[in-house]
Amino acid sequence: MGKLSRVALLYIGAVAVTAAVLVARGPFTGLKWQYVVFLGILVIVTESRATQLRKGQLSWSSSSAAMLASVVLAGPAGAAIVGACTAMGLRRGPHILQRVFNTSMYALSAYLAGRVFIALGGHVGLPNENSFPDIIAPFAGAALILVAANHGLLSGVLWLTRSKDRTPASTLGVGLSARLLLSDLGYAAYGLLMAALWSVVGFFAPLLVLIPLFVARWAITQFAEQQKSYEATVGALCQAVETKDFYTRGHSDRVSRGSVMIAQEIGMRGERVEAIRYAGMLHDVGKLGVPTKVLQKTGKLTEEEYAAIQLHPMRGLDIVREIGFLDEALAGIMHHHERIDGRGYPMGLAGHEIPEFARVLAVADAFDSMTSNRSYRGARPVAEAIEELRKWSGTQFDPAFVDAFVAALNREGWPRPEPPVLASDDLTAVTAQDHDDPGAPLRVIDSL
Repeated sequence: MGKLSRVALLYIGAVAVTAAVLVARGPFTGLKWQYVVFLGILVIVTESRATQLRKGQLSWSSSSAAMLASVVLAGPAGAAIVGACTAMGLRRGPHILQRVFNTSMYALSAYLAGRVFIALGGHVGLPNENSFPDIIAPFAGAALILVAANHGLLSGVLWLTRSKDRTPASTLGVGLSARLLLSDLGYAAYGLLMAALWSVVGFFAPLLVLIPLFVARWAITQFAEQQKSYEATVGALCQAVETKDFYTRGHSDRVSRGSVMIAQEIGMRGERVEAIRYAGMLHDVGKLGVPTKVLQKTGKLTEEEYAAIQLHPMRGLDIVREIGFLDEALAGIMHHHERIDGRGYPMGLAGHEIPEFARVLAVADAFDSMTSNRSYRGARPVAEAIEELRKWSGTQFDPAFVDAFVAALNREGWPRPEPPVLASDDLTAVTAQDHDDPGAPLRVIDSL
């Protein structure tokens, strides 16, 4: 964890203080400490075996089941103490501030779940045959609150961290997807199963429930590994493009970032945001099929060379069409050089004939092209690039996506691109990517 902003530190501090105050209030009268101790140990075990999600920024464990079992068996204060046992997990990696936040988040979430359980008529103690089905609704409410509070508090700290380093939320938040949220709710049901079995088999109940929980952990691990393989595949293709065309260094990452900003601004659901992130990273992968001498040529392109450049969207589709997880991203890669007025390429589509992903990519691609350094000019100021986007809105770009991008840009800012590493010292060199400045026929401010 890098240096956090003051607001992020205040947020973590507020969560920690709130958790401490609520837990201190109890009540501790009649608290069944045997449940707290045993379930606390179970939380420590599950946290020590937590599964790392993307880039180690998030992790997942099945500890919520033990916390919800403690809601039923030990009440709000006991559940909070069980949740706080996450601090003793033996997992390597978390920074001290991450541990403080995670501990406070789980303690607070468990305490709130316990309060909701009681408020909905739940009875604290061992369930028996007379507890069902009346206990189901209070437990469901507690489970919903625990998962919602957990995801909500985590989203808050990720958002504040994102606002500091300008990282799109989707690159941090695979753990906050709707799929994982629903999975957490599903696994929470094991908490009630654990509490119910306790009245029959005693302390063996958690051990019996551990078996399906560790199967669940295996499934989440497979999901995490799948995500890592996706990232590795996309990263390798991007690296190959950047090696071939030095002017694209960092360009794919920034187009991906800009596309995600637009997608989030217009309210795309999580899975589509993830898909458009991949589309932004791979939108220029077709350059692998363009001769290097064309991409790095100094001076003006011939008609034949420009025709070769115009084929790169179709070549890109040919390269990645068999990568199943790209799905809707394929249409964006194929059509990101189409224009609203129908004068783009490769198919000359117009208006809403152009896939939504492609219209989003076109805005982010052109903006990064204008605000990046070129061999014959420096990067244009952001304000000037915005003015150009608005100028060509409705002819080259979808006006709704231009407006969405500008709104997101004003709120989040834009990363400063690194200067390209030129293949020679010829500062007058013009690469193929520079042939799409304003005024060029049929290709106003696209970047090739």
